[in-house]
Amino acid sequence: MRTIEFDPAFNEVAKAWQKVPAAERDSHFFGTLDFDDGVKVFQKLGMQSAPAVHVYPATEGPRRPASGRVSPSTYDFSFGFEAGPLAESLSHHTPVPIPYQAPIDWARWGAMTGITLIAAATLRFIYPVLKSRWTWAAGTILTSLVMTSGYMFTRIRGTPMSGPNGQWIAPGYQNQFGQETQVVAMIYGLLASAFLMLTIVTPYTSSPKRQRAQVYLWSIVIFIMYSVLLSLFRVKNRGYPFKLLL
Repeated sequence: MRTIEFDPAFNEVAKAWQKVPAAERDSHFFGTLDFDDGVKVFQKLGMQSAPAVHVYPATEGPRRPASGRVSPSTYDFSFGFEAGPLAESLSHHTPVPIPYQAPIDWARWGAMTGITLIAAATLRFIYPVLKSRWTWAAGTILTSLVMTSGYMFTRIRGTPMSGPNGQWIAPGYQNQFGQETQVVAMIYGLLASAFLMLTIVTPYTSSPKRQRAQVYLWSIVIFIMYSVLLSLFRVKNRGYPFKLLL
C-alpha cells in the first residue's frame, strides 16, 4: 500500500528531472524496480521492505565523489511520501537542483474561496451584532473574568483540576487548581453582574417597589459574594485578617 502511495511522488520528481538540460541530466538516471520483477536484486541488496530509495554515486568519471565513497545513500521516509521533500533531498546528489514545483492544489483553493464567500455573507448578517457596544462590553467582561480568575496561570503551569483527596483550593497565593479558577470566575462574574444591575438597570426601573427590591437584592448578592471571596483568601492564607460573614 505504501509503495502505491509513494509511486506518484517518485514519478513527479523523475519527470521534473527531465526538464534539466541534457548536459546535466544524462549523468543521473531515475529507475524503479518492482519486487515481483526483481526478487533476486532485493535479496542481494538485503532489502526487506518497500518502498525504498537508494542513490548510487558514480564509480568512474568526473562525477565520482571526491571522497571515493561508492556505497548508496538511502532516503529517509520520515519526511513522508510527498514529492517536495523527496526532490529537495535528491537535489543534494545531483549537479543542479531538481526543478520540481508542487502542482496547484485546486481543492484547497476552492475550499478557501468557499469559506471566504461564506464568511463574507455571514458578516453581512452579524455585522450589527459586532457593531453593538453590548457585544464588546460582554466580550470585555468575559476576558477580564478569565484573566483575573487565574485561568492563564493554571494553563501555563498545567496544574490539575483538583488536589489529593478532592481538595480544590490550593494553599498559598503561588498555587491554584482548575476548580478554584472556576469558582473564582463565578464569584467575580456575580459581583460584576450585581454592580451592572445596580448601575444600569435599577435606576431606570419605573416602579419604586421593584426598584427598592432590586437595590436590596443586588446589595445582598454583593455582600455575600464578597464574604465568600474573603473566606477563600483566608483559606489560601491563614494569616489573612479580614472576613465578613464566613
